[in-house]
Amino acid sequence: MAVGGARLTVLSESTPAASGVPPTTLTLHQKLLAVGLVLAVMLVAFEVTAVITALPTITDELGGDSLYGVSLAAYTLATLVSLVAAGELADRYGPTVPFTFNIVLFIVGLVVAATADSMVLIVIGRTLQGAGTGGFPPIAYVLVKRAFPDDRQAAMYAFLSAGWVLPSLFAPAISGWITESFGWRWLFWAIIPLAVAVGVLAVRPMRDYGPVESNGVSKPSRVPTAAAAAVGIGALVIGLQVEEVAVAVVTSVLGAVVMVLALRRLLPAGFGRARAGLPALIAVRMSATAAFLGVDSFVPLAADRIHHVSPLQQGFVIIGAALTWTVGQWYRVRRPGRNPVSAIRTGFVVMLLGVVLVTPVLSASWPLAAWAVGGLGMGLLFNPSTIAAMSYATEGNEGLVSSQVNLADSVGFSLMGGIGGATVAIAERTSWPLRDALGLNFALAAAMTVVGMLVCRNVRSATA
Repeated sequence: MAVGGARLTVLSESTPAASGVPPTTLTLHQKLLAVGLVLAVMLVAFEVTAVITALPTITDELGGDSLYGVSLAAYTLATLVSLVAAGELADRYGPTVPFTFNIVLFIVGLVVAATADSMVLIVIGRTLQGAGTGGFPPIAYVLVKRAFPDDRQAAMYAFLSAGWVLPSLFAPAISGWITESFGWRWLFWAIIPLAVAVGVLAVRPMRDYGPVESNGVSKPSRVPTAAAAAVGIGALVIGLQVEEVAVAVVTSVLGAVVMVLALRRLLPAGFGRARAGLPALIAVRMSATAAFLGVDSFVPLAADRIHHVSPLQQGFVIIGAALTWTVGQWYRVRRPGRNPVSAIRTGFVVMLLGVVLVTPVLSASWPLAAWAVGGLGMGLLFNPSTIAAMSYATEGNEGLVSSQVNLADSVGFSLMGGIGGATVAIAERTSWPLRDALGLNFALAAAMTVVGMLVCRNVRSATA
């Protein structure tokens, strides 16, 4: 999620470019690898943004408002397991094998969703899609650390960020147009050839980067623990939607316990206390993702149910936040700053302002474009937190650190998507107004920005 357009550079205090020394020249092979990685991330961003735009229409046609949040949570829970598996496999066997498997799984999920005749099948298709795309970000981060010189890595993270944001500028409009003109099923069919093309382009240049020697020490797999975390989060979310109070409480509490125990093993020691260093940075990422997506995922639903606008117009709501995210990222690229704490805290403050400004969108008279301020905040903090977190990745554990960073994103999205989806489901089956349910989601997002601000004081870079 970063800026596009003209030449992109990210300078830090320690890079040669910052001190006037020209950056290392990339080889043709490194340039091809960079293109492949950015395209892979763009594919994920396009698919996520396009489907979120079309999801209100899909639930309308299939009568599945109660599964709206489940489809969001299922995608990210599958992503949670996949990103841990991909990071682990990339460290052990190199990135090519997990990347290829992820592409195939993603395509299968697209086919299932395109042929679905019920929301249950949509949820299954989204689960497979999440399992497929979940491996792309950690694999990309691994390759940035292994394949590019130190003074080029910050710029590569910015390019990968651009791969997230740029599709958001056109994917919603394309999704709305396809949904209105041909039907939402063609949205999934249209992504399949894109996935095939990205697979062909990206796999070839990454073949040269195999596993790093592990000095003979075999570490236990973290995938079962990731699956347990996903089950725990899923149980928590499902419990929140159960009508029987006793069953709801038991299911949610058990799910929360399983989730916490699993995440304690998956995330850096000290995460729960936001200990200074990597644990605090992981906590920052989880708070930021939960806050941003807690609003971004439900603004299209407000546009559909409260403002009664077309799918195409719903898409432009997301585009506004994507544009300002790009502006925020552009500013950080040009002015990286000396201290990531200030950059990240400023991003949270701006995002909180965005949440406050967007809340009146629950009234049909308030402009939907108000959420653009929240996108600016996310753009200001995302890349500084990525660079600072990946500074803790040493040779041979790049996959571990990258999967922890992306795991934080996934958990934040899963919890907020699941909890927010539960409020929507409750509103559907009771007299509770949808407007109030969405208002609660926005309040939770605001609370997460405050948590992020508090955690910022413990943020450190490994090079500091």
